[in-house]
Amino acid sequence: MRAQSRTLILSVLIVASCGLGYELISSTLSSYLLGDSVLQFSSVIGCYLFAMGVGSWLARFIDDDDVLDRFVDIELLIGLLGGVSAAVLFGVFAWLSAPFRAALYAMVLVLGVLVGMEIPLVMRAFQQRRHAFRHMVSDVLTFDYLGSLAVSLLFPIVLAPRLGLLRTSFLFGIANALVALWTTHAFRREVTAVPAKVARAALVIGVLAAGFVLSERLTHWAEHGVYGDETIYAQTTPYQRIVLTQWRDDMRLYLNGNLQFSSRDEHRYHEALIHPVLETLPWARRVLVLGGGDGLAVREILKHRNIEQVTLVDLDPAMTHLFSTSAPLVALNGGSLKDARVHVINDDAVRWLESNTDVFDAIVVDFPDPTNFGLGRLYSVPVYRMLARHLSENGYAVIQSTSPYFAPHAFWTIVDTLRDAGLHTWPYHCYVPSFGDWGFVIAGKRADYTPPTHYSVPTRWLDPETTVDMFHFPADMPALPMPPNHLNDQPLVRLFDDDWKHVLR
Repeated sequence: MRAQSRTLILSVLIVASCGLGYELISSTLSSYLLGDSVLQFSSVIGCYLFAMGVGSWLARFIDDDDVLDRFVDIELLIGLLGGVSAAVLFGVFAWLSAPFRAALYAMVLVLGVLVGMEIPLVMRAFQQRRHAFRHMVSDVLTFDYLGSLAVSLLFPIVLAPRLGLLRTSFLFGIANALVALWTTHAFRREVTAVPAKVARAALVIGVLAAGFVLSERLTHWAEHGVYGDETIYAQTTPYQRIVLTQWRDDMRLYLNGNLQFSSRDEHRYHEALIHPVLETLPWARRVLVLGGGDGLAVREILKHRNIEQVTLVDLDPAMTHLFSTSAPLVALNGGSLKDARVHVINDDAVRWLESNTDVFDAIVVDFPDPTNFGLGRLYSVPVYRMLARHLSENGYAVIQSTSPYFAPHAFWTIVDTLRDAGLHTWPYHCYVPSFGDWGFVIAGKRADYTPPTHYSVPTRWLDPETTVDMFHFPADMPALPMPPNHLNDQPLVRLFDDDWKHVLR
């Protein structure tokens, strides 16, 4: 009897871990593929919890004599569906993108209903063994919560970055199937059709183990459908999914599915980002770069011989390591991250700004677009005020600011946020073929910026005539009065999302 009780308690620990694991996998995958992590996590978790409530209610219709049989069957079903869930959803998005949301919520609902039936059935199994009610409830809920805590810590620190979402999903599925197999063995005198259950468990474990082994191939196949070009590098870090693709001479970087650059035209973006500022600061010696872990902005900065020190602050060490060690990427950024004048710091930009007191002659802000609230905070009034404290009185900062044509409300929100932080602004834009019309904002404490009329460094595209055009906005791209982006509500994220949804309709 004690051995059976220990089996049930350990089963609770495992199934609780797996149940939360499927929830985290679905939420993370949807935020990777759809953006807006707060919305995706909130909606997936809400749907999942609702479905668990339905499952708990449905558990009452299982006869007492069938509790253990149905528990084993449900574990096998959860293991199979949950184990393949990430691979199926990734494949649907890659090759059948239209029904992805329907597939996502259908999977979440089905898994939630099945997971919701687990704990009521375990508690009834305890009750049949005449456990005291108070001990039964206490033991079951204690191990349920412990399992949830364990996976909530392991998922972001170990499982997702080291195994990836697909392997993690298969691993949880195998754990559910092992619970079914173990329960069948421990209660073999009470469970019916033991050989059939063992055979089914073995089959499910075999399928999931094969999926675990083939996860890299499955991911490669799905990402080929998402990006079109051949994937030459992919890594999931604690911070993001890094994917590099290549087609002929075009190498592209994607972070969480969003294009960061194309090697064919990135020079336009980075020349526009760097040289209109640094050409007007021939006395500048120290430059701060926030983001830009690919080293491409630093490459352009180092063309200016007056620069003596560049401090690059990028969150993800995997990013800066990749772009300082991979031969084709080092060739692309000119080995900028290994230059003696460059100091690379892997830290959260806001935390670094808060703790550091250095002042710089120029600051380059090259963050990803504000697709979620974690990134949106980097474009907020408090952060820009901190930024201003690190900017010399005669220096300038430049901020990549998404597209003034495709996302005008977001672009002008960034402009007005900088102004609300007490900075003078000079917005401008240029055409980058892989992005379309793209925008930047120069900001400073001084109010006398004038675009350069010549360039002292070699450029592939930028010239004085092009520079004049960059600071002119045509009639179909007018300035829009927008509210500043504060941390408590972050309208920028919603505006950015609404702007791009309008483009994609």
